[in-house]
Amino acid sequence: MRSGILSALRAQDGYVSGQELCERFGVTRAAIWKGIRQLKEEGYEIEAVPNRGYRLLACPDTVSGEELASRMHTAWAGQNLIYLEQVDSTNNYVKRLAEDGAPHGTLAVADFQTGGKGRRGRTWVTAPGTTIAMSILVRPQIRPEKVSMLTLVTGMAAARAVQEVTGLDIKIKWPNDLVLNGKKLSGTLTELSTDLDGVHYVVIGTGINANIRAFPEEISAIATSLQMELGRPVDRGAIICACMEIFEKYYERFMETQDMSLLLEEYEKLLANKDREVRVLEPGNEHNGIARGIDANGQLLVERADGQIEKVYAGEVSVRGLYQYC
Repeated sequence: MRSGILSALRAQDGYVSGQELCERFGVTRAAIWKGIRQLKEEGYEIEAVPNRGYRLLACPDTVSGEELASRMHTAWAGQNLIYLEQVDSTNNYVKRLAEDGAPHGTLAVADFQTGGKGRRGRTWVTAPGTTIAMSILVRPQIRPEKVSMLTLVTGMAAARAVQEVTGLDIKIKWPNDLVLNGKKLSGTLTELSTDLDGVHYVVIGTGINANIRAFPEEISAIATSLQMELGRPVDRGAIICACMEIFEKYYERFMETQDMSLLLEEYEKLLANKDREVRVLEPGNEHNGIARGIDANGQLLVERADGQIEKVYAGEVSVRGLYQYC
């Protein structure tokens, strides 16, 4: 009920009467007051005025289940929401839920990860209260070779969500890393379960450097955070909920065609690599070219020195002048 009370308070600029809350939730005034008291204990500043009701004055920086549920305006993405104060990895956690039959759209959000996953088996550890760490479960009826495009879809949603909440000019380094002022801000990792019958489920994990104040010296030249760029903390809950709303729309467009054709123009507006020199890292065949965008299958189109266009599907692409760590 606390998430419902929060939703009701957020929806009003002024006061919400206790009687209105009682009627909405079918409970007593004592139950409403208990919910208000619990919210205050969690850091919400709520004004109570006799004969007028309750008014929300301020919210803590929290990604609690009640906070997120009160702000989640989606049909299915994030509607089955699990908040974790600490977890090894949100991807691992959601995979376990998926094996137990969790529904499409299940979202896990953690305040602290002890063993978050990065590319090539790297670990990604987040300090409490500083980052966005979330994983969503989807159960698409598609062929396994199409799953990699969901990484692009998620990167787009994260970029647009951060833009919407902060106003920052976020770009994407193909295929899914978010970049800002030449530094990495976010990454996405997609894992799937499949067999000869097709895809059972896909887990897509996203980590965003939100309220980190500084990075270790060894990565300070290549990583940034939203707080460092803005000079103030950001509302992590607002970004998470915006990301789910946008992801839901992009996912449904993707599923219409099961490729990037309906999202291609939107993706290329965000593509930091577009018309820039990149280096394609293939074992025994490293070479440079100019990135010209992506095709409907999410492959990067690279123009080689002889004018031929190659399609890069797998492998890492470094971007000169953008990523110093590449």
